[in-house]
Amino acid sequence: MTDLLRPAPRVLIEDLRDPSLYLNRELSWLEFNRRVLHEALDPRTPLLERLKFLAIFSSNLDEFFQVRVAGLKQQLAAGIVERTADGMTPEDQLRSISTVVRELGDQHRRGLEDEVLPALATHGLTLHQTLAELSPADRNHLDTYFHANVFPVLTPLAVDPGHPFPYISNLSLSLAVVLRGSDGEEHFARVKVPKILPRWVPLPTANHFIPLEVVISANLEALFPGVEILGCYTFRITRNTDLQIDNGDEAEDLLSLIQEEVRNRRFAEVVRIEVHASMPASLRELLLMEFSEQQEPPARPLTPEDLYEVRGLIDTADLLSLSALDFPTLKDPIFHPATPPRLASPRNIFDVIREGDILLHHPYDSFATTVERFIQTAAEDPDVLAIKLTLYRTGGDSSIARLLAQAAERGKQVAVLIELQARFDEENNIIWAQRLEDVGVHVSYGVAGLKTHAKVMLVVRREGDTMRRYLHTGTGNYNPKTARLYTDFGLLTATAELGADLTDLFNVLTGFASPAGYRKLVVAPRGMRERFLEMIGREVEHRRAGRPAHIMAKMNALVDPDIIVALYEASRAEVPIDLIVRGICCLRPGLPGLSETIRVISIVGRFLEHSRAFYFLNGGDEEVYIGSADWMPRNLDRRIEAVTPIEDPAHRQALRDLLRLMWLDNRQAWELGSDGTYVQRCPSGDEAERATHRVLLERLRSVG
Repeated sequence: MTDLLRPAPRVLIEDLRDPSLYLNRELSWLEFNRRVLHEALDPRTPLLERLKFLAIFSSNLDEFFQVRVAGLKQQLAAGIVERTADGMTPEDQLRSISTVVRELGDQHRRGLEDEVLPALATHGLTLHQTLAELSPADRNHLDTYFHANVFPVLTPLAVDPGHPFPYISNLSLSLAVVLRGSDGEEHFARVKVPKILPRWVPLPTANHFIPLEVVISANLEALFPGVEILGCYTFRITRNTDLQIDNGDEAEDLLSLIQEEVRNRRFAEVVRIEVHASMPASLRELLLMEFSEQQEPPARPLTPEDLYEVRGLIDTADLLSLSALDFPTLKDPIFHPATPPRLASPRNIFDVIREGDILLHHPYDSFATTVERFIQTAAEDPDVLAIKLTLYRTGGDSSIARLLAQAAERGKQVAVLIELQARFDEENNIIWAQRLEDVGVHVSYGVAGLKTHAKVMLVVRREGDTMRRYLHTGTGNYNPKTARLYTDFGLLTATAELGADLTDLFNVLTGFASPAGYRKLVVAPRGMRERFLEMIGREVEHRRAGRPAHIMAKMNALVDPDIIVALYEASRAEVPIDLIVRGICCLRPGLPGLSETIRVISIVGRFLEHSRAFYFLNGGDEEVYIGSADWMPRNLDRRIEAVTPIEDPAHRQALRDLLRLMWLDNRQAWELGSDGTYVQRCPSGDEAERATHRVLLERLRSVG
């Protein structure tokens, strides 16, 4: 247990807002990334999957610094001392983050250098890290490769009175080169390791590679002829990439505003410097000084706390490409998503949906033969008059966006809400927004001051003398790539009241509508918080009246203090509460007299658990919902979210059974303790191993 996670209070505390009853959001996220790292360190995980998790861990950490650490630094620079629900100031959090990240970084390095890479080498996949490991023939090959492919791309940038310290882009790997000129003085130069070239340079022996930076380092004399090279050291910087959008900005100006912000963040403040452990102190001080001078007020100067020493490879997110190499025995078995039985026939999908709702669970249910088929049929069907859809993460090559463009070209009315502020997808979304507008799609950017995170689609079809509405609502993005990696729920339905609700919601997103309420949908920011609090409170009333009460909820994160207080109150009333929270959880379960009936688990494994579901026993009259929202202030207060009731009894039971399956997991499930630490479950005695993802895939194979 890290000493940064404070022990749970030992005495009953009446004030449910007391900071000691909450876990810190940022440290809880780091605990999630620790669980990701564990998958990489666990020998039960196939070797190339271990390499994949090492890359994901690094990529996660990059995003964490670009957004969360950057935000804390901005608060500190602005003099904000407001404490979080757990009582920590921005300065407290930054100090704690620094300690935990260094600890995790050491674990990551040992796992990569001492375990995974040596094990991969025994299977014929070798990542060499020095030229000394290579044969003369391999070195000659690299010399030829360098001069033919690398040298023409490189631009060495010297630093002297005539050459100011160069601009260095976010997350780009660089070489800091120390030189001695003819004047006897030491000089500094920077060489960028170009992203446009493969990071892992292939050697003549199949599946043998060496990092590009090593190849460049070995050929520096070609870049600095006649100059003595004293040393060469890798480093990388991380910048603040969070967009700063004023809530008062009008939606029609949002496209140009986002474009400008995306350009501006190239020069945003530096929040982390990673340096190779061999870099001397004088060079580290130079980097700190130069990057501090580039910071725009009110950003504070960088300190040694912002500098992270790395023993070994820097930027291991690039290992993802190596993990994709063709070594089937070193990976998870390939699986083929299934088509739900009712959609397996060539019948018109609208006829099938009209006969009854279809509940989807991706990636086990094929995205292509369900959601994409729904969109494609809508685009081609001559009786479909209108298609409306929210796009949060389009992806660079979006088949969904292309289908929508084709529908517009066929004369259908197509309206798309594109969320330009979808973090790290802003540029893709801008490109698709402009392409769709060019073919006649009505493109909207949502409600000023609010992100649109709802995952909803509405199709209007003429059937005889009537208009019928078909819809899809779910927990995941309309993105075929992530649909194979993320678990998500979805619902295809022709329920009239839901169709009317979606019509109202799209009128809010594209116009100036402001409905007083919705028939069945639960929508944020107006009404969702209140509805969830009401349903939690209703379980308390049932329990006190002796009626059945139980709450099960699955989400990505639980942060909202109002929801946590309501759950504490429900637990005090002895309502059983089972929470499946993949990432951040600020609630402390198992506190005597306060949260004894609350259990929290996190499931981390082959797929990213992205689905959200909310179950309320409700005195025996069960209610189940799926949707896009987590229990976080941003989802409940600052986003357009939609949560849909599941009304078919068989579907409610299916979701209830799925949640219970996760509760029986004794392989991928981690239990949260009241002190903030997680312990991975393992089978006891002769108990069989039950891993959620594996069980569901085995069911898939048995059906197929």
